[in-house]
Amino acid sequence: MKSRLYAGVAAVALMASGATAQDLLFAPGEGAFTWDSFNAFADASDFAGQTVTITGPWTGNEAEKVNRIFDYFEAATGATVNYSGSDSFEQDIVISTQAGSAPNLAVFPQPGLAADMAAQGFLTPLPEGTAEFVAENYAAGQSWVDLGTYADPDGNAQLYGLFYRVDLKSLVWYSPTAFDEMGYDIPESMEELKALTQQIVDDGGTPWCIGLGSGAATGWPATDWVEDMMLRTQPPEVYDAWVSNEMPFNDPAVIAAIEEFGSFARNDAFVQGGAQAVATTDFRDSPAGLFSIPPACYMHRQASFIPAFFPEGTAVGEDVDFFYFPAYAEADLGRPVLGAGTLFAITDPSDATTAMLEFLKLPIAHELWMAQGGFLTAHGGVNLETYATDSERAQGEILANATTFRFDASDLMPGEIGAGVFWTGMVDYVTGADATAVATSIQERWDTIK
Repeated sequence: MKSRLYAGVAAVALMASGATAQDLLFAPGEGAFTWDSFNAFADASDFAGQTVTITGPWTGNEAEKVNRIFDYFEAATGATVNYSGSDSFEQDIVISTQAGSAPNLAVFPQPGLAADMAAQGFLTPLPEGTAEFVAENYAAGQSWVDLGTYADPDGNAQLYGLFYRVDLKSLVWYSPTAFDEMGYDIPESMEELKALTQQIVDDGGTPWCIGLGSGAATGWPATDWVEDMMLRTQPPEVYDAWVSNEMPFNDPAVIAAIEEFGSFARNDAFVQGGAQAVATTDFRDSPAGLFSIPPACYMHRQASFIPAFFPEGTAVGEDVDFFYFPAYAEADLGRPVLGAGTLFAITDPSDATTAMLEFLKLPIAHELWMAQGGFLTAHGGVNLETYATDSERAQGEILANATTFRFDASDLMPGEIGAGVFWTGMVDYVTGADATAVATSIQERWDTIK
């Protein structure tokens, strides 16, 4: 059967129609999927009778999609995969590992918990050669090695995480029609973006719609802005030092990044409703101004998930589109990208588990979810044509062209900081507080939890 494990355009069509992986195994033709390495893997793998257990955060439709990927592993190896998704994954994986009933693999939605479990001895380092593979085959590969490398119980750095699915945050959303009507070009640098911001004001418009409201989590959209500005004004190692607090939160570099955000958000002429509205506007409502006629705002910086809150029937690529949140040309820091992602880590090793990790290195293990939609990857070997939509393909190209990738800083900081005073401090800042005073108050809180 392994010789028949190939698919092409017909397979993509079957996938789009809701076909199962078993249907796709026998789809005719050769096309977009990268089958050569998969067939070589299948020919070299025989794990009949073995089972790989996996626990992760994917439930519902996402669980269905990832199980289709695992169907291919089963067909290639003869092994059985049992995946269980949970909305309370973070609590469940800690309980199961402490009880000695951990799955073979755990899919962590954030590296912070994985790092904590590695330090406690609950994770097994990835097979030798994995770091070299990631560095050579992922876009901005060393970034992904760094994000998956944690201290073991003896304090030694080891690679524990293989990243799989990626979320992209460094995006600016806009109306192509509104841009065309005004003759605006997509900015290629931060200098051009600032010039466009002023040009829109000079033309009588409002450049930005920004909202920080999010219930108990109000303020988090501002942290993304600051993180993006840190990556555009400082080298990645400075960003890393900030995240770990090796560099204090009130360092001039951080204060400057906050004020870069403020140059947009605290200017009444630059934001819909004026600066005071930024803190009180719900982030889910804030992009609405893009769709009014005439536009109430022309640009909205937000992550790849924001189309879920656009008006019903909005067509991405037609009614609204996006561009890369650009870097400063003068800073010469390449094309940094801010985002998040899920990683696989070993919680109970076995031969079949190692084989699963080898499978996840294959381009097709990514392409098969790309074709189903709702998936981005930094794997440089994938065929971008397998993305389900032009929008996802364009986002995949941004990832592919990234020179640096960094995880959302607030998600890596202690909860009291990243999901606490950093959020509230940004609300204080946009409503008039001094950046230095805000940054100092955050550092003072951090000092209390050391």
